[in-house]
Amino acid sequence: MEKLKDITFYTIDKAIRTYRVYAQKRLKEFGFKITIDQWLVIKSIMENPNITQQEIGEMVFKDNASVTRIIALLVQSGYLERSVNMEDRRKTNLKVTLTGKQIIKKVHGLVLENRKTALEGVTLNELDILNKTLNQIIRNCKSA
Repeated sequence: MEKLKDITFYTIDKAIRTYRVYAQKRLKEFGFKITIDQWLVIKSIMENPNITQQEIGEMVFKDNASVTRIIALLVQSGYLERSVNMEDRRKTNLKVTLTGKQIIKKVHGLVLENRKTALEGVTLNELDILNKTLNQIIRNCKSA
């Protein structure tokens, strides 16, 4: 039986989790009062202004309950505004506030630094191969 350290998907998951812990630690060190998940939700809404809560969940790999909690915290923090959708009162419209846009802009430089650190020693060719490989795995799993 193979060992965990020899299983590709275990290593992928470990890399992602290690990066997230590192990135969250850096946000805290620099005094940002935002989590990686909150940053992802704000960024998703900025890039897709009419996105639904369900679509946000799919985009950031979170269940609906988690997205609901994150959105509530972002509204409480003043990063998002929530309003009733007049076309469908069961839905809400989400808008990134000026404060939300500013936090994304401020954090952006740190995000780039974090990525640079994480990818140190990885060539552009290796990164290209990695992206192609991961995208092939995604296609394989979606079509199965």
